[in-house]
Amino acid sequence: MAKPKASSTSGTGPISRERLIELLNEDLAREYQAIIAYVVYSQVITGARFMSIAKELEVHAKEELSHALILSKQIDYLGGTPTVTPKPVKMSDKAEDLLRFDLDNETETIRAYQARVRQCEALGEFAMAEHIRDILKQEQEHQIDLATALGEPPPDMTSRA
Repeated sequence: MAKPKASSTSGTGPISRERLIELLNEDLAREYQAIIAYVVYSQVITGARFMSIAKELEVHAKEELSHALILSKQIDYLGGTPTVTPKPVKMSDKAEDLLRFDLDNETETIRAYQARVRQCEALGEFAMAEHIRDILKQEQEHQIDLATALGEPPPDMTSRA
């Protein structure tokens, strides 16, 4: 009996190890984007009401670097080569815009990692799924920090929009 294949990006349909490498490289590019954004945004955000979150963004940058290292190790384990190219980083003169960019990126990242956990498990890569779950926990903390700084509840992650 053939082993079922893991789901694709949306969580449905088959996936191969090669496709998982591609998807993990997309995740890695998003982590690089987050590192750059958090480093830059933490320094350019101004205003007394944003000083606390600016300091927190420095912490986020370090955590995103840790995520990038974990993903690179998993990509290598699967026989792939980690990407060297980040996704583009948006800029604005408005602190609220920068925080919104970060919040949107974290939400996209969380959705991707939710799918990645299911894909890893479907391929029998349970330890890899646990590494991604650990990353996912921190990404959700980042999402909460950013939403709080914007004065809103975190996005509803039950929808697949």
